[in-house]
Amino acid sequence: MRLSDFDFHLPDEAIALRPAEPRDSARLLVVRPGDRLEDRIVRDLPDFLRPGDALVFNDTRVIPARLMGLRAGRETGGGDGSPVAVEATLHRRIAPDRWVAFMRPGKRLKAGDRIAFGHDQGRVCLAGLLDATVVAKHEGGEIELAFDFSGVDLDLAVAAHGEMPLPPYIAAKRAEDDRDRADYQTVYAREDGSVAAPTAGLHFTPDLLERLKARGVSLHFVTLHVGAGTFLPVKTDVIAEHRMHAEFGEVPADVAEALNAVRAAGGRIVCVGTTSLRLLESATGEDGIVRPFADETAIFITPGYRFRAADVLMTNFHLPKSTLFMLVSAFAGQATMKAAYEHAIATGYRFYSYGDGSLLFRAPLNENGPEQA
Repeated sequence: MRLSDFDFHLPDEAIALRPAEPRDSARLLVVRPGDRLEDRIVRDLPDFLRPGDALVFNDTRVIPARLMGLRAGRETGGGDGSPVAVEATLHRRIAPDRWVAFMRPGKRLKAGDRIAFGHDQGRVCLAGLLDATVVAKHEGGEIELAFDFSGVDLDLAVAAHGEMPLPPYIAAKRAEDDRDRADYQTVYAREDGSVAAPTAGLHFTPDLLERLKARGVSLHFVTLHVGAGTFLPVKTDVIAEHRMHAEFGEVPADVAEALNAVRAAGGRIVCVGTTSLRLLESATGEDGIVRPFADETAIFITPGYRFRAADVLMTNFHLPKSTLFMLVSAFAGQATMKAAYEHAIATGYRFYSYGDGSLLFRAPLNENGPEQA
């Protein structure tokens, strides 16, 4: 498979810059392979689930991971020794005082550089509350930062000085504001650590969650901390050559046990978002048994993959040529998703993080994996 197999034309005006209000009033495209498409709204979700089904949510919480700062001037290396403006998007925490970050201008940074975050770029003074040292450059250009603070103290400093890391296709059109602090967070978020929201979950309201429980659907929570790598484009023309960034996830033992019981009783596992799906697939063996999991995953799902855990997927509409469009094509079938996206564009569905949702039922299996029709 080649990257061009997952390309499609998306009009610029289809990109949503604000979420629907209320959240569950967003449109929902119901996609059943081999059946007609159905235009509904998120509030209708209970109509498509049965008593005994299980919804699986990612309860990660987005942190304000975008930091603006100043790199201290160097005594050597040219220039006038003045501070240099830098921008960091925290990507993955590797120690109580250390983060790996994507940084601009990353090529100009060297091990040993001191960076003061949270400062007005017009100030010369570099003494501040959120200082860090460049420790190393990792493969792919990521920068390892050692902060002067650690643990909860570092968390509080990042919360005070950081900005919500809006996806680049939104940030390019408008600045982050106070509304995004609430809009770009699920109502059930509780585990700090993501730099991007699990966006399918943004559609849920407390009322919708209660209606789902009243329907007899059980709610379960896993955690996958979404890294900034989710925004990086695929740069290889041959899909098999692409490498995913690793992200840390956890499936608690009681959740694994409950999901196995749901399956044994004939219920379906419905993943809310590609993040919960990728985590569950990482935690599930070829025997279909979900096991406790606490590790990094870099699972890359493309057409031909045999799903082990997920029966239904609720997700937003994704970028052309993205790993997420490849995932949904694997789940419901490549031809099915191409037709679904053509319908969505033609009928005015809103795309990406603040956009509308889709409810995908898994394609039947053949000897090569999910049917591609």
